[in-house]
Amino acid sequence: MANSASASSFSNNGDRSGVTSDISLIHSSLKFVISKLKSLIPHPLSSENYPIWSSQVQKLLRANGFQAFLDPEASSSMSANDQEQENQDPNLRHQRWLLTDQNLAAALCATISPQILPYVVHLESTAEIWKTLQIQFQSANRSKIIQLKNELQNISMNTMSMTQYLTEVKKLVDQIAYAGAKLDPEDVLHHILNGLPQTYNSFKTAVRTMQTPLSLDNLYALLISEEIHVKSDATRHVTVPDNQ
Repeated sequence: MANSASASSFSNNGDRSGVTSDISLIHSSLKFVISKLKSLIPHPLSSENYPIWSSQVQKLLRANGFQAFLDPEASSSMSANDQEQENQDPNLRHQRWLLTDQNLAAALCATISPQILPYVVHLESTAEIWKTLQIQFQSANRSKIIQLKNELQNISMNTMSMTQYLTEVKKLVDQIAYAGAKLDPEDVLHHILNGLPQTYNSFKTAVRTMQTPLSLDNLYALLISEEIHVKSDATRHVTVPDNQ
């Protein structure tokens, strides 16, 4: 009888120990995300940095097993940690989900600028906050990308030096990438060549007829060198008036 009671006591203690250990593990992971989320995202969400901000948040939550909390279709039964415990009390499972979700929502709001926060601070869950921000920013971001690509397509060297021209191109390319869009290096090369003046026609022809692709870094170096030759040729062809 004593042995049976002892065994029962041991079994119960073992079960409680298992649950405690599991909860501690979850709390530890959640604590890590909460403590690191703001420090790993030094620039709060603003109207200018949504693509970078959202990418950083997704990577951190995914790395720690909390990506399901960004999904509006998810429920407490879909938690990755809970799926490992099929026999867990549904009420406890929901309670743990709610605890995690509310902590993540608070941490997420801490990474949002005061100008944006009023749009989401009233929302109830992490997924609602995430979805609202997606809707608000993706349309505006798409318009910005279109505008930047149009500027790149129509860029022209005009009176700029080659270094200035290439710097302007790089600024546009970087802004497009920062907005979350990808550019084919061949397209960038095409836009650079199109923006060159007629004095570079022979150079443009040579580049376009190359059998192997030319990297942008190599193109930049060749253009700087070509500018020197163009200026030198222009100087040689200047007509010097005869002294009378």
